[in-house]
Amino acid sequence: MSGIVIVGAGQAGASLAAKLRALGYAGSLTLIGEESAPPYQRPPLSKGYLLGEMELERLYLRAPSFWEEQNVTLRLGAKVTAIDPAARTLSFDGETIGYDKLALTTGSVPRRLPAAIGGALGGVYTVRTLADVDAMAPEFRQGRRLLVIGGGYIGLEAAAVAAKLGLEVTLVEMAPRILQRVASPETSAWFRNVHGDHGVKILEGTGLERLLGEDRVSAARLSDGTELAVDFVIVGVGIAPATELAEAAGLAIDNGIRTDEQGRTSDPAIWAAGDCASFPYRGGRLRLESVGNAIDQAEVVAENMLGAAKPYEAKPWFWSDQYDVKLQIAGLNTGYDRIVTRRGEGDAVSFWYYQGDRLLALDAMNDSRAYMVGKRLIEMGKSPDPAAVENPATDLKALLKA
Repeated sequence: MSGIVIVGAGQAGASLAAKLRALGYAGSLTLIGEESAPPYQRPPLSKGYLLGEMELERLYLRAPSFWEEQNVTLRLGAKVTAIDPAARTLSFDGETIGYDKLALTTGSVPRRLPAAIGGALGGVYTVRTLADVDAMAPEFRQGRRLLVIGGGYIGLEAAAVAAKLGLEVTLVEMAPRILQRVASPETSAWFRNVHGDHGVKILEGTGLERLLGEDRVSAARLSDGTELAVDFVIVGVGIAPATELAEAAGLAIDNGIRTDEQGRTSDPAIWAAGDCASFPYRGGRLRLESVGNAIDQAEVVAENMLGAAKPYEAKPWFWSDQYDVKLQIAGLNTGYDRIVTRRGEGDAVSFWYYQGDRLLALDAMNDSRAYMVGKRLIEMGKSPDPAAVENPATDLKALLKA
């Protein structure tokens, strides 16, 4: 077959395929995905879709007819088992196909609890795929008891959905505070209060000793010896880049599939983008787990597969929806030493991360104006006076012209 083959039919893979066609690539183009559904959005899975507010078809990134119209061969429900870089072939379902260029957009996989502490019991779920959410959806019935393990964004979003549906929710976080790895104490406290207002019981500095039950989970023993009766469990303890295929093919791995600034791996005919890819960033290396990165990086890789030789310049941004709160994040807060708080109208608030005098990032809750201005400032390399940011009388847009 040859041509271009993309392994991984998530956001990055779909964006890469669409961009190749938009750029005029007319050769053979195959998109291979392990799931049986056509490429779809993941973020609404744990929010609108689980709540029953979004139909399946609205999850699809493109109408199913798009792929046929663009002459993209979709191979769904197919697991690639091996890549042979020397022969430029890959194998799946007993079939071997060739490629001229290959893109790996294999995404990430959720970390699971070990079977030794009850991770394999029935009623224990992770939130990553359509099948995951379809499997857990019948559990969400009013009055049932849910234990969420992990106080990152996935865990908090699942807790919010359950609380909205009238479940009794307990969330345990081993670290001293929720969101400790990704956000400031101010943002953690803000979301702790929001969840508390909705009846979610958050236990910080509390680990899981083990889940209890015969075939199905019925209780949990926590690190402080407490035992909780539970009806089901959602595990949100992070994700890992899906690098197994790349590693077996001999590609360089460095917290993900290692790429150069253009997205090329250690094999010149193989590229990578999205959650699975680690790329050069400000003198170090970075791997971003976000929709924005999956799209932007995949589109740059598409250009480079066609010869553009364009470096990928990441502009990190993220979001989370919990209850009626829209959190928008711009930038990366690594290395911050100061938080500046700006109060907006109503319940709007934003936390601005500074390292010395330099603006690194911001978290904006129900404040899209602060988010848009902050994102622009970060991209422009501008760092406004913290006192001006904090002053509610300051016209934010004026900071862009200062």
